[in-house]
Amino acid sequence: MNIHLDDLPKTKFRGKNITLAHGAGGKAMRDLIDEIFVAGFDSPELTLLEDQARFDLSDLSKLGNRLAMTTDCYVVDPLFFPGGDIGKLAVTGTVNDLAVGGATPLYLTCGMIIEEGFPIDDLQRIVASMKITADSCGVRIVTGDTKVVPRGAADKLFINTAGIGVIPETSNILANRAQAGDVVIINGYVGDHGAAIVDARGELALEISTVTDCQPLNGLISEMLKVCPDIHCMRDATRGGLATVLNEFASSSEVVIQLDNTKIPVREEVRGVCEILGLDPLYLANEGKLIAIVAKEDSEALLKVMQQHPAGENSCIIGYIEAPSQDAKGFPKGKVILETGFGGSRMIDMLIGEQLPRIC
Repeated sequence: MNIHLDDLPKTKFRGKNITLAHGAGGKAMRDLIDEIFVAGFDSPELTLLEDQARFDLSDLSKLGNRLAMTTDCYVVDPLFFPGGDIGKLAVTGTVNDLAVGGATPLYLTCGMIIEEGFPIDDLQRIVASMKITADSCGVRIVTGDTKVVPRGAADKLFINTAGIGVIPETSNILANRAQAGDVVIINGYVGDHGAAIVDARGELALEISTVTDCQPLNGLISEMLKVCPDIHCMRDATRGGLATVLNEFASSSEVVIQLDNTKIPVREEVRGVCEILGLDPLYLANEGKLIAIVAKEDSEALLKVMQQHPAGENSCIIGYIEAPSQDAKGFPKGKVILETGFGGSRMIDMLIGEQLPRIC
């Protein structure tokens, strides 16, 4: 999704760059809020310009019996990259954090920390991207905050979003529910987002065509829950990648997760980037990949539904769950083991340190 200036609605906003006055609480700030944020997000709750958004609890209770809430901050560099931008990333990431818990995402907040001098045109493009993404997810941006800091006190733009959703009574997705005999499913190629950011930074003379996998997953997850309400574990694999999420599951559930290296989908371009930079695609960031652990008897029907959805066309089984070994020669609980394809295996630990800074 590439948003061009000609596609944006015309505003009465004056000036080409953010100034400190736009964060000072006066008329300049009110003009920024009215012309860029209120007009751009176009939600009825935001239009009221109250200090909080208000909801009817009876409407929420119709969707489930538990409220889900999450928050995240986005500091990606660069702000615009192949297939997305910081605005799309902020909405998608927060929606996905709700959806992988079984929640129906409903409302988002948006807090922006903007560096003095930031171009208004870029800000309007990012707001438009957030609106388009929110509409595609069926959520509304209902309240927010704006802060402007002096030039050099931040790097262009940071965004914080919080999200609220409702979890139905039938859903009980938790990291500690993986059981021996379960299978591990992923909805497509790993590492696309990390590779796309490396390419967008232009620090290496790479010629790759990979774009970010940044996409909302709530539509896919909704279809998954229709055929398999009892998904045991599910998370989106963002920073730390596939390996870190699976280590979290293994540790919480006290099981051993066995992965088949030949089954894990990695694009050749991504594999090439990793070889050049000495990275491991299992740890590369994703922004549109979920890992689900389900009972083996549910996996065939679940895969069929996932593969029929645009966000899950390349879904596949990549491993299975084992009980920890009581034998000193076996693997203890809480470990992730990769079968290499050469008859051997190695332990996959959580990410130590930072492979790529400011990836999301």
